[in-house]
Amino acid sequence: MSPDQHNHATHDLGYTHGGLRRETGWWGAFVIGLAGTILVTGIAPVMVTSLGASSIPITVFITLTGWLLCLFLAELSAMMPERTGGSPSYAYPAFSSRWPKFAKQINGFTAWAYWLGWFPVAPLNMILASAYLAERFGLNTTAGFTPIHTFIAWSTLVISVIGILLFFIPAYRGIRVGAAFATVLALLSMIPLTFIAVAWIFNPSVVNLQELAGFPHLDGTSFFSSVSGYTWIQVYVAYGFLLTWNVIAMEAAACYVGECANPDHDAKIAMNLEGGYGVFIYTLVPIAFMVVLGAKALSDPNLADPKTIFVTFAGKVFPGVAGEALNWIIAAMLIVALALSALNAIMGSGRALYQLALDGEFPTWFKKINDHGVPARAMAFNVVCSLVVVMAGGAVEIYSFSNVGYTISFIPVLIGYYLLRQDKPHLRRPFKLPEFMKYVALILAAVYFVFWLFGGLWYSKIGNVEIYYWLGWAALLAFLPLYGYRALEDKRAARLSRTAPGQAREPV
Repeated sequence: MSPDQHNHATHDLGYTHGGLRRETGWWGAFVIGLAGTILVTGIAPVMVTSLGASSIPITVFITLTGWLLCLFLAELSAMMPERTGGSPSYAYPAFSSRWPKFAKQINGFTAWAYWLGWFPVAPLNMILASAYLAERFGLNTTAGFTPIHTFIAWSTLVISVIGILLFFIPAYRGIRVGAAFATVLALLSMIPLTFIAVAWIFNPSVVNLQELAGFPHLDGTSFFSSVSGYTWIQVYVAYGFLLTWNVIAMEAAACYVGECANPDHDAKIAMNLEGGYGVFIYTLVPIAFMVVLGAKALSDPNLADPKTIFVTFAGKVFPGVAGEALNWIIAAMLIVALALSALNAIMGSGRALYQLALDGEFPTWFKKINDHGVPARAMAFNVVCSLVVVMAGGAVEIYSFSNVGYTISFIPVLIGYYLLRQDKPHLRRPFKLPEFMKYVALILAAVYFVFWLFGGLWYSKIGNVEIYYWLGWAALLAFLPLYGYRALEDKRAARLSRTAPGQAREPV
């Protein structure tokens, strides 16, 4: 490429820069992004206690698509390091080159859907962490009492609220403090989780590989059996709706590439490492549960609780460890892991809203950054919304509510990847995938659409969570009045600029 071509390629995408401080590197993006990988602690127990070994193939398949997604985001984030908020922020520049008038609506929908997918992670994980703390310290674990009733125990509710508020502090203090805090949490949680994921391999006496033969359901029926009146395809697509909310969340590392000191170098390392480690964890953990515990034990619905299944599993793999000591070790690991994920939920999706405000599709109030160079108002908005959602009280309910937004948010991004490769092949790409990958991106977009639309409808009935599914749709449509309010703000600013032509208008 000639110098003139290179200069043109570098500046050929017009978009608003995020302007956040570059105070971390690939390690910071990776460890904060582990908040997505840690969601294995919640989904693996649900899958194996619902579908048994038949859950393994669909889990592996969707996990591999998550790694593919990380590769696409590695290329996009290195191309546009000035964009803030990760995945949703890359759709706007891609669509604006071909359909500029349509791009604003795509941008708004994508970022809001992504926000709906991520912010509920904080209340969900704090509910789980608080329940484990309450159980360990013998606090009240029954649901609230009259005259005010809650879906969760009062002790769990109080601890959850305090935890969410406390995690706002490192988030508010900037990416450097947030990354340092996340590093400590990641080491305390991912090292023991990784050890648990592989330890059974070295203790063959507790392993029964026959549990995987033919990948049967818990009752021994074949992989292709119907369940509760639903065909095998409907069942796996329905549970795929749950899986995508968890498994592809390893993409969270992309939210922080814009704050890396050397994004050309850091993007490919952070995203590849996140994707590879995600495949490792999401594949080994459910397989470990199946071959060690077996279908008969997993038929107990109580094992759907992460702490119960991890304690039961560890008790078989490490029979020499005292039961109460094991309880404390597993509880501590899960609490720290869930805390890491809650921290990212406050930080990452707040950046998506901040970039959306900069682009002109969200109220200007969200454009403010604090003295530490982070979008404090957007993160505070996440905290307030989290305090409301914590009242839902259950994991599957929040999954169903949140994933109305999450999976669909990647479809415009994947289509946008294709458009950029097709329309602007000479753009500067510090990390570049093979040319055929643009078609893989379109295929992946179609796969996610099927899981999102059909899987969501079917799972809402199978899981008996229809009300939460439709509440998710209500939350998704709540973007329209916020978008309309920003349009009114811009019209008012335009009128003021006409009446006072000598005054400079605030840049958008």
